[in-house]
Amino acid sequence: MSAAATGTDTEPTGTKDWWIYQGPGDAVRKCERLAEQLPPWREFTGDQDPEYVPPDSTDPAWPETDRRGSGYVPDAEEKDAVNTALYLRRPLLVTGKPGVGKSTLAYSIAADLELGPVLHWPVTSRSTLRDGLYQYDAIGRLHDANLGHLHASREADAPVPDQSIAPYLRLGPLGTALLPQEKPRVLLVDEIDKSDIDLPGDLLTVFEEGSFEIPELARVAGQEPRVRIGTHDDPNPRVWVEKGQVKCRAFPVVVLTSNGERDFPPPFLRRCIRLHMAPPGREKLTRIVRQRLGLDPAADDRYGDLVEAFLKRRMDGDLATDQLLNAVQLRLSGAWPDPEERERFLGTVLQQLTGAPSA
Repeated sequence: MSAAATGTDTEPTGTKDWWIYQGPGDAVRKCERLAEQLPPWREFTGDQDPEYVPPDSTDPAWPETDRRGSGYVPDAEEKDAVNTALYLRRPLLVTGKPGVGKSTLAYSIAADLELGPVLHWPVTSRSTLRDGLYQYDAIGRLHDANLGHLHASREADAPVPDQSIAPYLRLGPLGTALLPQEKPRVLLVDEIDKSDIDLPGDLLTVFEEGSFEIPELARVAGQEPRVRIGTHDDPNPRVWVEKGQVKCRAFPVVVLTSNGERDFPPPFLRRCIRLHMAPPGREKLTRIVRQRLGLDPAADDRYGDLVEAFLKRRMDGDLATDQLLNAVQLRLSGAWPDPEERERFLGTVLQQLTGAPSA
């Protein structure tokens, strides 16, 4: 029987010298070590736009990444898998039941290495590769062109409307992650198992080459060889793209999550580092509660029974860790104080996600 099934686990091991994520040193030193450990077959040579400054820990979006990532409690197995993916410049495919922290792991990596706000791509059954790479507002461009010609026809001295395609293009989360820069960005491709059957295969070339082409820009390269377009972080034109080509310099830290709703083709799996996250046991749940809510171990008697109730109810159906955090927060806030209402309180905040409804 697994540790998760019995509600037990062990404290994570100490820091390993080879780790970058959760390893020794500050974020600057960790990123320096990451740059030094480059496999020769994963070297990328994109030229960085000197005018483009990617978002960092001073960006308004950073506090959310830092908040979500700093409270994460990774196991040694998770640290090993993340660091393996970092060293090899390979995507990390994280599987597990909903609510075990798969997505939060991406924020933890970004926070630990200070790699800027996480680029989030939530995948649906309608998602295509182009959705992740870039968006092109063809209808908006046509509408503006018609208005411009109409205005020009009414006024003889009116200037010829600008036909540049640049204002109608914007890089998506994957496209932004592949911009050439010295430090990698963290890209979260969330719930890839919900995608169309072709998407994992379509991603292979992009992950292998670390580059892609924007056909709309490639076609007008003769007239506009260099255009400035928006990114996923900012719709305003921020970065120069030459001849429609985007090629990374530092391969992004790609975290793909899956709830296990489908299998993936072997060529896709071969290019990923795989990590399965089991539901946390008693010891890890206790550490998560302490870390997330900033509690001293001496306060365990205020919520220890809730951890036990969570584990008991999880045996009858899936529960998410944040449901336990909700229960502890309510306890600490003085809500539901009547002992006679305990079962109704637990049934309200610890309702199983699968299985028979809680009593």
